[in-house]
Amino acid sequence: MTIYKIIDIIGTSEKSFSDAAKNAVIEAAKTVKNIRRAEVTKFDIKVENDKPTLFRAEMNISFEIER
Repeated sequence: MTIYKIIDIIGTSEKSFSDAAKNAVIEAAKTVKNIRRAEVTKFDIKVENDKPTLFRAEMNISFEIER
């Protein structure tokens, strides 16, 4: 039987939502093993002086628990 854990992460990028999501998974993979799925749950943009400055992707990632 396989057991998975789900955690929330947030990635950021100055370029795009896609890069923000990719950055989140890449950074999480540095400390979390066996990532199986990533689901974007929310996008938002930081705005300064009426211009977008930072794209954010909030995500759930699931990974297999090692026994």
